[in-house]
Amino acid sequence: MDQLTAKLKKLEKQNYKAYQQIKGKHSFEDFDLYIDHVQGDPYASASRIRAVRPWAPTGLLWLREKSNTYQIAARDFITRTFAEYAKHDSAISIAVTGQTVLDHTSVLFTEEGIELRFRVNLPAEGRNILAKKALNLLTFHLPKMVRKSTLERELDIPALKHHCEVIEDQESLRSQLEQNNLVAFVANGAVLPRFAGNQDIAMKDAVAFTSPDSLEIEMSTPNRGLIKGMGIKKGVTLIVGGGFHGKSTLLNAIERSIYNHIPGDGREFVVANSDAMKIKAEDGRCVHKLNLSNYINNLPMGKDTSCFSTQDASGSTSQAAWLQESLEVGTSTLLIDEDTSATNFLIRDERMQALVSKGEEPITPLVDSIDHLRDEQGVSTIIVMGGSGDYLDVADTVIQMHDYQALDITDKAKQVILQHPNKRQNESGAQLTQFKPRKLNTTSLQSILAEGKFRVTAKGVDSLRFGKEYVDLTALEQLESSSEVNGIGWLWFLLVQQQNNAGDLSAEITKLVEGNLFQLLPPHGDLAKPRPIDVLAALNRLRKAKFI
Repeated sequence: MDQLTAKLKKLEKQNYKAYQQIKGKHSFEDFDLYIDHVQGDPYASASRIRAVRPWAPTGLLWLREKSNTYQIAARDFITRTFAEYAKHDSAISIAVTGQTVLDHTSVLFTEEGIELRFRVNLPAEGRNILAKKALNLLTFHLPKMVRKSTLERELDIPALKHHCEVIEDQESLRSQLEQNNLVAFVANGAVLPRFAGNQDIAMKDAVAFTSPDSLEIEMSTPNRGLIKGMGIKKGVTLIVGGGFHGKSTLLNAIERSIYNHIPGDGREFVVANSDAMKIKAEDGRCVHKLNLSNYINNLPMGKDTSCFSTQDASGSTSQAAWLQESLEVGTSTLLIDEDTSATNFLIRDERMQALVSKGEEPITPLVDSIDHLRDEQGVSTIIVMGGSGDYLDVADTVIQMHDYQALDITDKAKQVILQHPNKRQNESGAQLTQFKPRKLNTTSLQSILAEGKFRVTAKGVDSLRFGKEYVDLTALEQLESSSEVNGIGWLWFLLVQQQNNAGDLSAEITKLVEGNLFQLLPPHGDLAKPRPIDVLAALNRLRKAKFI
């Protein structure tokens, strides 16, 4: 600390770039401070700083004996504690992941101790250094935050343990889905509606969820014990009901339940398969050498769909592409909302079949292939459907949402099928063809990076800058945090280090994610492990990527 103090005292009123002199390691009494990156000017991204505190003085070494899930939750709790202290000083910030708990780099547990990674906006007046203010910030306020966030007697230990146990219980529930033949579970008492479209907290006075008796299942957890709720079985599940009764709200809760949620979120005990993918129509997206022949064929001018590419896909083509891309990387569950889908990809009714013959229609609607996905490829689908009863013929379970409560109307749906037989023709073939996954030419990524000065930066959750290219991720609604987007970009960076043609992309990315990923990445505090399926979904939207 003395060295840092001495350096700062000499910088008063100097040009801002003189702050570069404080880079490096500075030893405090009970932790080490690493100033890794100093911003170039007062208006640039804040400086990157780390604090490493040895285990001995913290009293938290017992956390190292806990499960990996428990430790991820504990790191998240410490991050949120530090963030609360940082609210009192706008110059200091740490990356927090909203209502979810992700495997994140803002706080790490290492052999050396607890490492906190955060940003500091070094103070200035115009472009001149305010050294006295910086000295007060870095040697007085910041050390207090570091110590209070990593000291057992300063932390709310009952809250820490509850936080970790809730996350551990969610992970336990998710691990039991397969053995119970489920793709998702919604606990009784869960609060699914959100406060607002731009606020992910639970809606006050919302109707708590209650499972229909016929779908209720009981599962055990290591901390909370037995939990009852609605089990959504493998197969084809329809969510139906009138407008404003909670159909999309239920689906939205399921699509977010690929993550674990913090206590008080309302969705703490709602879980889904971690590889569940929501697909939708996405006009204008790119498609790279994808075999779409299971869903689109006989295009005008004889254009081939077995190796299809475009930089401007239509709604139906984009949704078909997203479905095939998801199958390519091994998703077990597809999530679809009628409201955000291409109608002609979902259904062609009897009258439209009579008007436009199959020979004149390139698209095979999903209603005719969804049972093939289930029976031949073991892929389940949960679909919100309010406008087409044709899906009743292929549904295994039908859930009606009424006043935000779920009703099992599967038997009623079967009666409707008998009373109102469907006369439309099935337009699919005998079975779906399974295709070999594509490979990535990593040279294309190398050139994009090099031309863009090797920049990898998230722009919220909607955009990723990779080299000189900006990738539109708006459609990937399951992305939770800009830290995940940063993680995606840096995973691509690691792929660049591979040979020219990456092999099994999904396997390679999964190996990186599940390995010592954080040791391979720069020491940034705003990185989170993304799902491999999202890494590949984003890569499919990189317009200059080259697949083979």
